[in-house]
Amino acid sequence: MEHDYLLKLRQHPTWRLLCTDNSALIISFFYRVFIQPNCRSLKQNELTEKLEDTLFHLRQIQRNKYPKTAKAYLTDWANGENAFLRKYYADNSDEPEFDLTPASEKSIEWLRSLEQKQFIGTESRLLTVFELLASILQTTQTDPQQRIAELEAQKTEIDAEISRLQQGEVISYDPRQVKERFYQLEETARSLLMDFRQVEENFRQLDRRTREKIATSSKHKGDLLDDIFGEQDDIGDSDQGKSFQAFWGLLMSPARQEEFNNLIQKVLALEEVQSCEPDELLPKMKYHLLEAGEKVQRTSSSLVEQLRRYLDDQVWLENKRIMSIIHEIEKSAIAVKQTPPKDKDFIYLDDTKLKFPNNYLW
Repeated sequence: MEHDYLLKLRQHPTWRLLCTDNSALIISFFYRVFIQPNCRSLKQNELTEKLEDTLFHLRQIQRNKYPKTAKAYLTDWANGENAFLRKYYADNSDEPEFDLTPASEKSIEWLRSLEQKQFIGTESRLLTVFELLASILQTTQTDPQQRIAELEAQKTEIDAEISRLQQGEVISYDPRQVKERFYQLEETARSLLMDFRQVEENFRQLDRRTREKIATSSKHKGDLLDDIFGEQDDIGDSDQGKSFQAFWGLLMSPARQEEFNNLIQKVLALEEVQSCEPDELLPKMKYHLLEAGEKVQRTSSSLVEQLRRYLDDQVWLENKRIMSIIHEIEKSAIAVKQTPPKDKDFIYLDDTKLKFPNNYLW
């Protein structure tokens, strides 16, 4: 990271949130109402009430610490391009809703990472690296013989393990290894949920670019729509788009959902895991993923809806123009009918030569 880059980065919303005067109030409040319960959005009245309660308790300690009203603070935090909150109106709702921006969530996650951990697992992470490396090489292997050799090696290892089990030799994780992998599981789950706000924001940025292109473009409608649909296809065919669709397909599979629930219940029932005092994240993980995924899907579909409205508006405007022209012609025709021209010649065509067929009969 270069010096000039870091100077520019000071304007990033994440940096600005950490440096703002009321950062302790903002970040602690955001964590309590959004991150801790994994809440994706809150209506304005509910969020205002929660902030009023927070301000009331803080003012009991320092009377003049936060002089503004809760509504005024929310307005400040959701104002401008570098806002800490996203304020929007859901479909068929007159009450605004608020959600964290990806930048705000990153700042909170970074602060959480500063907390000193009593136990840092290194073995499980190294094994994860090995497994990812092996998975990449295996799934990109194009030589059938090499792939067969790898599968034969795995088969030999499996046969050896089966033989040991038949002899009564059971190798299992010790409590330390179980805890280490469970902590890594929780960290990965939190990171996955956090990524959804960024994915959703990326789709919203595409939507904004499309709206701006519609509003400012001077292209013919057909050419403009080609560009817009091309951008939409690019998003769907991008690495992020493909990854999200693959994720959504897995999550929507009833068999996968049942397997997911069974695995979570069995893991949480382990004595070693219960000693870790897990929170409510994993038991409700499926519902959190469904909620986050549905929000991304709604954001993505809003682009299609915007295109449909654009087409409808353009057709309506064109029809309105045509009807206006027809109406003017009708008015002119009625005026001519009521006061026909006195001259025999109704209209003159300059420099016009008429040619008739030789067999034309008068």
